[in-house]
Amino acid sequence: MPLNVLVVEDEAAILELISVNLESAGHHVLPASNAEQALTLIREALPDLVLLDWMLPGQSGLAIARNLRDGKRTRTIPIIMLTAKSAEEDKVLGLEAGADDYVTKPFSPRELLARIKALMRRRAPQMTDDVVEMQGLRLDPAAHRVSGNGLALDLGPTEYRLLHFFMTHAERVHTRTQLLDQVWGDHVFVEERTVDVHIRRLRKALEATGHDALIETVRGTGYRFCAAA
Repeated sequence: MPLNVLVVEDEAAILELISVNLESAGHHVLPASNAEQALTLIREALPDLVLLDWMLPGQSGLAIARNLRDGKRTRTIPIIMLTAKSAEEDKVLGLEAGADDYVTKPFSPRELLARIKALMRRRAPQMTDDVVEMQGLRLDPAAHRVSGNGLALDLGPTEYRLLHFFMTHAERVHTRTQLLDQVWGDHVFVEERTVDVHIRRLRKALEATGHDALIETVRGTGYRFCAAA
């Protein structure tokens, strides 16, 4: 699934190499050569992933990682640290600063893309193309199809994204605000009751196969997708 990837790298040749390979894989690149540019882009809209060079002019990659992890809005952004520092203590520093993974330069584009895929599968499974199936309900991101007990189901684009998020985060209770941030994006400003409207539409679309009952309302909190029988 296409990702919006913020690449923070001050070496133009490396930035271009990463950008070309990410774009060839279908992703959208947001380039930045320093902390100021990176934080400006993040304020405008949260990226799906940050590739962060350790050695940057001014504020270091470590400082940016700590800044992101300390922010309520940015603390869950997946981060891969890119650096020529290969000593074990440096890797520990990077991970303790908030990086989810650590890639040592020089690296192959193929390795980087594999690391990205593995990280997103762990941290943001709704952003991958992995098929999800629960209770006879099947969602195939690559084909953009949903079926229940073998019957094709017709979902609108927002209902599709909502179901994908629910199925990849089953049994967790999500507030309306959390759903707005994760499904609509934190840069989209809509009212919380919009979530209720799309929940009703999603349940209606799932009624034909009886899977509407899997979406539970948690009074006073929000909604939960129930994966258990």
